[in-house]
Amino acid sequence: MSEITRRNFINGTLMAAGSTMLPMGSASHAAMAALDPSYYPPSRIGLRGSHPGSNDTAHARAWTGRSDWGPTTDLAEDYDLVVVGAGLSGLAAAEFFQQQYGANKRVLILDNHDDFGGHAKRNEHTIDGVSRIGYGGSQTIVEPKHADKVVLDLFDRIGVDLQRFETAYDLEFFKRHDLGGCTYFNKAVYGEDRLVRHPFCNYPNYVEGIQGARISNAEAVRQAPLSDSGKQQLLRVLEGGLHAIDVPAEEMQSYIETHSYFEYLQETLQVDDPGVLRMARNSGLDWASTGTELLSIAAAKACGALGFAPVSVYDEENRYIHHFPDGNAGVARALVKRMIPGVAKGGNAEALVTASFDYARLDQRQNAVRIRLNSTVVNVEHAGDPGQAGEVVVTYIKDDKAYRLSAANVVMACYNMVIPHIVTGLPEAQHAALRQQEKSPLQYTTVGLRNWKAFKEQGIGLAMSPGNMHQVVMMDFPVSMGGYEYVKTPEEPCIIQMICCPYGTEGAPREQQFREARYKMLSLEFKDYENEIRSHLGGMLPKSLFDFDRDVASISVNRWAHGYTNGGPGDTTRIGRQPFGRVTIANADSAPGADAKTAIMMAHRAVEELG
Repeated sequence: MSEITRRNFINGTLMAAGSTMLPMGSASHAAMAALDPSYYPPSRIGLRGSHPGSNDTAHARAWTGRSDWGPTTDLAEDYDLVVVGAGLSGLAAAEFFQQQYGANKRVLILDNHDDFGGHAKRNEHTIDGVSRIGYGGSQTIVEPKHADKVVLDLFDRIGVDLQRFETAYDLEFFKRHDLGGCTYFNKAVYGEDRLVRHPFCNYPNYVEGIQGARISNAEAVRQAPLSDSGKQQLLRVLEGGLHAIDVPAEEMQSYIETHSYFEYLQETLQVDDPGVLRMARNSGLDWASTGTELLSIAAAKACGALGFAPVSVYDEENRYIHHFPDGNAGVARALVKRMIPGVAKGGNAEALVTASFDYARLDQRQNAVRIRLNSTVVNVEHAGDPGQAGEVVVTYIKDDKAYRLSAANVVMACYNMVIPHIVTGLPEAQHAALRQQEKSPLQYTTVGLRNWKAFKEQGIGLAMSPGNMHQVVMMDFPVSMGGYEYVKTPEEPCIIQMICCPYGTEGAPREQQFREARYKMLSLEFKDYENEIRSHLGGMLPKSLFDFDRDVASISVNRWAHGYTNGGPGDTTRIGRQPFGRVTIANADSAPGADAKTAIMMAHRAVEELG
């Protein structure tokens, strides 16, 4: 693809001119590594999310036990609080700390990535001079009307107006353009490229306003590229349901909670067609975090997997509409603006939607709160006995150099499973509990298109794609706010979202599948993803309206090797998050959970525990 391959990718990482770190002379200045004014990570394309290099130091520490990082520079920097991790939980912890102890308290936030926000990742695509904003991770504020007062008060302080989404989200967009849920069967797996206007599962239901199936089950099955036997089995699944299970009504709930969804498909409904089983396995996606063969019948029913009627996931008071154009990066940016006012112009979260952040202001000496990116913490150790120590010593690696500083308190708001490799002296039980944390890999790819006429022609609002790496392709959420306007006509440039929940060997234990999928995800280069996207879109869309080389302007592949939190067995989460001297533990992992509200509440708890 000429428009992309001419760009200067090295293993998929865009090497933007002017984005290098500039040394400033002193050790402290070198550690700050002042950023060139052109440094602006949201506009970078290629491999994003946990981008190449972001986890190298952490992996060296956790996988090989590396502890020798060469000479360590002691910085003349002392903080009231150091936060490890600049995701939503880390940013919220810094804000809560200042709110509780005073705006003059000195806080340093360290993060291994080149941008703040963690999974709340902002993707900006410039398409023929037109700017389009999307998200590369945390999507939406889920059910905010059920939020704790702590969360609602924080939103009020940082200028997040939940009522504004009622008008910002265009509920009529999909209906107006006749866009709905579809299924794309690809030639490589199903023998031919075929698009059917039926999603065969509940997944489109979380996109507010999108249309579901626009043809009957029988007609959808007739169109599916399956054998006659496969079609009969698919229709049997679609017309199945709990009534197909031959147990007394009073035993039904216990039965579906203790029996496998795939056992139900294969033994109760007599399904053995590999194409149908593949559809079923990929019908839960990030609602399930695994292939559905690992779900109980009850869990499969709850997420609306193949064969179960669509479920209403959110009530009318909590529709899935609280979505900034850049997802929860909008919340992250509002938090940063509150703590570092000079970083951007704008008085509230909506005004920041189109604002360009000055990253050079994140780590300035005069800031009460400083954010230091590209900095991986490798050791957190009390200066003496944890029960009596007056400070904590923090060592981090930046540009392959080691730096050390001290803090009165530390909040670990990073991936909780890495904490045992970083925090020295943890009690054995806590160390073991934290190492049992699990997270499933997840990938959000944003693609900048010069137009979406082919999507309009095919009626694609969201396409389930059980034969492809990205099991979902969808138009982005139709939100206009803060001077940003969502696309109105098919002739305009747009961003589409492609979602991948990678699975390992079918039937293998969950943790084994996570490891397999994570390894495969990280072993691929940008060209591998580009080729996959080329094949996917080229097979799904009509050639008369779509040409990959002509119509695709940019691609950002946001890979999260440690994506959705699944927690550990039993009571491990509660044991793992216990305070340890002057160190407390935040992040949604410590709930365990996987949404913005949870991340914020865990930050609040961690700060309260510093008391």
